Amino acid sequence: LYPTTVMYCTLYTDKEEVVLWMNTVGPYHNRQETYKYFSLPFCVGTKKTISHYHETLGEALQGVELEFSGLDIKFKDEVMQTTYCEIELDKAKRDAFVYAIRNHYWYQMYIDDLPIWGIVGEADENGEDHYLWTYKKLEIGFNGNRIVDVNLTSEGKVKLVPNTRIAMSYSVKWKKSDVKFEDRFDKYLDPSFFQHRVTNNLFKHLSWISQCIHWFSIFNSFMMVIFLVGLVSMILMRTLRKDYARYSKEEEMDDMDRDLGDEYGWKQVHGDVFRPSSHPMIFSSLIGSGCQIFSVSFIVIIVAMIEDLYTERGSMLSTAIFVYAATSPVNGYFGGSLYAKQGGRRWIKQMFIGAFLIPAMVCGTAFFINFIAMYYHASRAIPFGTMVAVCCICLFVILPLNLVGTILGRNLSGQPNFPCRVNAVPRPIPEKKWFMEPAVIVCLGGILPFGSIFIEMYFIFTSFWAYKIYYVYGFMMLVLVILCIVTVCVTIVCTYFLLNAEDYRWQWTSFLSAASTAVYVYMYSFYYYFFKTKMYGLFQTSFYFGYMAVFSTSLGIMCGAVGYVGTSAFVRKIYTNVKID
Repeated sequence: LYPTTVMYCTLYTDKEEVVLWMNTVGPYHNRQETYKYFSLPFCVGTKKTISHYHETLGEALQGVELEFSGLDIKFKDEVMQTTYCEIELDKAKRDAFVYAIRNHYWYQMYIDDLPIWGIVGEADENGEDHYLWTYKKLEIGFNGNRIVDVNLTSEGKVKLVPNTRIAMSYSVKWKKSDVKFEDRFDKYLDPSFFQHRVTNNLFKHLSWISQCIHWFSIFNSFMMVIFLVGLVSMILMRTLRKDYARYSKEEEMDDMDRDLGDEYGWKQVHGDVFRPSSHPMIFSSLIGSGCQIFSVSFIVIIVAMIEDLYTERGSMLSTAIFVYAATSPVNGYFGGSLYAKQGGRRWIKQMFIGAFLIPAMVCGTAFFINFIAMYYHASRAIPFGTMVAVCCICLFVILPLNLVGTILGRNLSGQPNFPCRVNAVPRPIPEKKWFMEPAVIVCLGGILPFGSIFIEMYFIFTSFWAYKIYYVYGFMMLVLVILCIVTVCVTIVCTYFLLNAEDYRWQWTSFLSAASTAVYVYMYSFYYYFFKTKMYGLFQTSFYFGYMAVFSTSLGIMCGAVGYVGTSAFVRKIYTNVKID
């Protein structure tokens, strides 16, 4: 999964070759719609081509297509404006450039793994004449024998006229910098990085305001957690205390008084509350997958807090794939043990479903979008070799580790140890008010968890769908903890009211009420797409809504598993403390 040669700490000697890699080009408003840089009729420099192979699985999946620019650059060797090639601008090439300029095409380059962005060209105010930037003015900062800063200025605006020759030129200026090598990516974290220098002061203020909003959202969510936990504790403790007192009085009554009494409440379903859920195979697979997603989220955030993963191309995705594969025993353990407790016998089938539930969803979506990317000839098209690598990871890493976890789960914690005996005949469920129906509880259960992560969703969406880098993983960890606490509290309250209405179908209800957070997140993604972005086109739209569906579903499975685990502990606790004949 990781590169065999690491280029992030390159030490240069004077006059040593510095490679300028050309990556991708595409519409500014469609960040994921990218193409090879030389898919536009740009010309290549005269220097010998250097072959490039994908260094990481994350690079391949993210559509990184590094190609040698052909420009001759040497460490600390300044280059005056020099023509490196000429473009024979026929009608087809002109049309290609005009289309790119009309759609605001940007391109990306790398020097020593530092990204550089430039714009292809611009149109006049009337949109009739189109101009191509032909002069790349590179300013490279160095500290000792390392490159710490790169800036690109596009100049040489030339009108696109058919059947003409356009000279492409470049220059390189080296300057000494005080920026430390380990801090060289800090400038990319500034929201004003992509803005013109004249407006820098304005965007510094906007950045400060954004940080204040971020802190306020965390504080608001934290206060909601304190309020919700306190409210749940107060209601449940006072209510349960009354319930215990009432049940104690009922135990002192004789049989006739008990028969004439008005018995109701959650104690009446003690013989059915631990009955296996419907469709236990699917249910246990979802719980196991949700526990694994939570483990992956927790570990990846911790790694991102320790290591600056945003400084390496594809490192976040590579780390997530590696951690997901390594945590497969978690999936097998929780899913296998729950399935065994519910009396499941077809454990091999359950293991396969649990192991491939999330990979099948992700790969199915990716392969569908891949067909569209291939039609567009986009760089996001996943190479066949990468598909084979992903399939091998699923078959030879995820499946065996999941098998190990399933065996451990069945043997170590797969025996039913419920505090109440399960009746042979299910108890009829009485009629109740409409707002106590499981369907209503499920719909309302995700509102508060979504409210606790609403602001953070905006920052995460912006970092992925716009030209921003998300780096405040401490905030993300705090939001993850808040989300889990809110989810558990909400599902416990929902389950208590459901059981008090003598409805013992709490397993799926607790899972789905927490998982309904995903529905609100996906609904928010529609709002974000139409009101916060300027995306367009079949490819970008399919990419956005396809992967947002994957993200929302994964989030829902994680929340559902967390909600069920917390609720299961609560249900076991209250029935353990009640004396039942």
